[in-house]
Amino acid sequence: MRAVRYHEYGGVETLVVEEVPDPHPGPGEIRVRVTAAGVNPVDWKVRSGAVREVFPVDLPAIPGREVVGVVDGMGEGVRGVSVGDRVFGLGGITGATAELVVLSAWAHAPATWTDEEAAGAALASVTAMGGLEVLGPLQGRTLLIEGAAGGVGSAAVEIAVARGATVIGTAGERNHAFLTSLGAVPTTYGTGLAERLATLAPDGVDIALDTAASGSLADLVAIVGDPARVSTIADSLNAPLLGVRLAHAVNDSTLLAEAAELGRQGRYTPRIERTYPIERIADAHAHSERGHTRGKVVVRI
Repeated sequence: MRAVRYHEYGGVETLVVEEVPDPHPGPGEIRVRVTAAGVNPVDWKVRSGAVREVFPVDLPAIPGREVVGVVDGMGEGVRGVSVGDRVFGLGGITGATAELVVLSAWAHAPATWTDEEAAGAALASVTAMGGLEVLGPLQGRTLLIEGAAGGVGSAAVEIAVARGATVIGTAGERNHAFLTSLGAVPTTYGTGLAERLATLAPDGVDIALDTAASGSLADLVAIVGDPARVSTIADSLNAPLLGVRLAHAVNDSTLLAEAAELGRQGRYTPRIERTYPIERIADAHAHSERGHTRGKVVVRI
């Protein structure tokens, strides 16, 4: 099969498209023939070696964690899916930017999603849900999402709105109309946030989710008044210092099925900023690495 690989840690110049051996599913796993794969910050952080102490990989490695594709093989014990089914899901920390990928968590992709949208759904949705779950019930509460226009932030907005929250999202002004379209009340981030929120939410902000790791975690705690009512999926350095809940993405088929059901209902649509062909994988990684994306970056396989 064709796959993207890097043979050493480094920049985007290390990424090459080459022939590699086919992977095979083990017990409880499926293999899919991939149509598109998501590109996420963790991909280039792992590739660069910046997080090698946390996520060591065997080189050469195939970047990527999430895909959409058609099932073409199953390991022992797999139920509820058949060869030919269109699914989206998650594999390991690497291995996804390839023609064939083994998944340990998956769900049937809604017909309402394009391949590009489905490719960007898995990691963003389970990460957003992880950050939201630790905050408790959302119905009737006011939620602040820091970094609401990114891949995880935009997913969190739609999922939280679907669960009954009033959502205020921070983003640059160019993304305010985008946040409004998702169902959030937009505001800018940075200095003066508490004052702006006093106008937007005169009854106060109940809970907050940080998806940006922009250094605002202490401010979010001050805004909601209790570190237990703040979660972050991005700031692993400051969360334990402040007593803030740190949430992680998990390979959970139940969460993926929930995201898919919201998709079928038209209440969650993964937002895609840009799509690249596999031959331009270096450009896709570079775009993600520059940051400030609105939604997800996807590679067509």
